[in-house]
Amino acid sequence: MTEGYLQLETGETFTGTWIGSEAATSGEVVFNTSMTGYQEMMTDPSYAGQILTFCYPLIGNYGLNQADNESIKTSLSGVIISDVCDVPSHYSATKSVSDQLKEAGVPGLTGVDTRALVKTIRKHHTVKGVLVKSSSQVTDELWQQPSTEQLVQRVSTQKVQTFSADGAHIVLIDYGYKKSILDALMEKGCSVSIVPYDYRFEQIEAMNPDGVIFSNGPGDPMGLVDQLTNIRKVAETYPTLGICFGHQLIALAFGARTEKLPYGHRGANHPVKETKTGRVHMTSQNHGYVVASETIDEHAFDVSFYNINDGTVEGMTHKRLPVQSVQFHPEAHPGPSDTEYVFEAFIQQANAAGGSVYAKV
Repeated sequence: MTEGYLQLETGETFTGTWIGSEAATSGEVVFNTSMTGYQEMMTDPSYAGQILTFCYPLIGNYGLNQADNESIKTSLSGVIISDVCDVPSHYSATKSVSDQLKEAGVPGLTGVDTRALVKTIRKHHTVKGVLVKSSSQVTDELWQQPSTEQLVQRVSTQKVQTFSADGAHIVLIDYGYKKSILDALMEKGCSVSIVPYDYRFEQIEAMNPDGVIFSNGPGDPMGLVDQLTNIRKVAETYPTLGICFGHQLIALAFGARTEKLPYGHRGANHPVKETKTGRVHMTSQNHGYVVASETIDEHAFDVSFYNINDGTVEGMTHKRLPVQSVQFHPEAHPGPSDTEYVFEAFIQQANAAGGSVYAKV
């Protein structure tokens, strides 16, 4: 058992037992409040470049299985755990958390006072950290962080992937999509084409989709500012749904602004209120940026959802075009399925459109 350290840029150091890969790492230190779903979190591409702290104290007791990974590879930079269970008990378990980390080349610490760490993050807001075995590993190079585009390039597909079915043809633009988004579309009979994040409008047009989804992904959406013209052109042409990072990109493409939250929304119990019905839904969320409400063009968009805890924007609907976006994850992996109907509404729009081109706004 080797001792390891999480050193924050603010000066604090947290000690624990080293697990996973032997390599030192760095990243933004974030926390997730979910009590279950650690496999989905560890394989969520939106955590690329981040060191994930699990608030729930016991991680790994039901192991990891072959079905619940959200991506082929584990993209986060590291994990911080209070107590890891390396002898899981579940009929479908095929490996432990430590096994997964070693295979993925991701380091971690266990035996850490995660409650104190979360309080520190909440105090300092955005905090970067390095995960090392000794102070000699801490270098200026280790502290350097990749750009948003580098992170997206790392997690986005490099070639078109097609999943055929009899229903509406949906193009899923991949900024780091979760497999459960694909599963939700396939369960509803959609034919899905997954394309790279920088696919041009003309390439998408040649695929003749019925609708387009802008997926979740890692980093600051302003890091893809050179893509905004293309994004707006797509959204003005096809029924469009943006999820999390995709929601932020749509907002930016239509002239709004995004801003960083103090310590993000990451968990499976975030309440959002639907403005049209007044209903409150529990949602799964994983993001560090939000759309600034005062910058949304009120002549073009209605705010469809807002966060009950802090009042931030959780969704938008275009007044004239079939364009909608949500900050939360309607596919709910991990988390509640209250808002699965968002997919159903989008697919209805796609079926009604049948690939039609809409007038430019």
